[in-house]
Amino acid sequence: MEHVEHVRFGDQLYAIIVRASFREPGIHFFSTPELSQQLAFMSHPKGKTIEPHRHNKVTREVHYTQEALLIQKGKLQVDFYTVEEEYLESRVLGAGDIILLCSGAHGFHVLEPLEMFEIKQGPYSGENDKTRFAEADRSEIRIKGPGQ
Repeated sequence: MEHVEHVRFGDQLYAIIVRASFREPGIHFFSTPELSQQLAFMSHPKGKTIEPHRHNKVTREVHYTQEALLIQKGKLQVDFYTVEEEYLESRVLGAGDIILLCSGAHGFHVLEPLEMFEIKQGPYSGENDKTRFAEADRSEIRIKGPGQ
């Protein structure tokens, strides 16, 4: 899947990026079962029926917030950090790209006027939900991958 990036540092998965150019028939799951968010792409032909259904109450244990960002318009730079707040590298997302942030820490810079959706477990618990820290010096920034 050349339009899918797994951002890893060591053996840790930090993010899954699915570019707007990804097009495959059927259903494709990008996330692994141990993640608390599921990321999938679905492509069906006209006339396909998805049977009516409801989701059952299932108790799940979630320790960390995992968020997905769907870029509607513009460009967003995503800076990846370790949980120890050490800068690693950056990626750029464009319109139609989606990212599932799985672990580590992150920061963002809006490169072009931006519209995006954020999807994560709720409800938001205010400042208890995150720890803020100083960003990397701009001279340290290393952008990798497409979308630069």
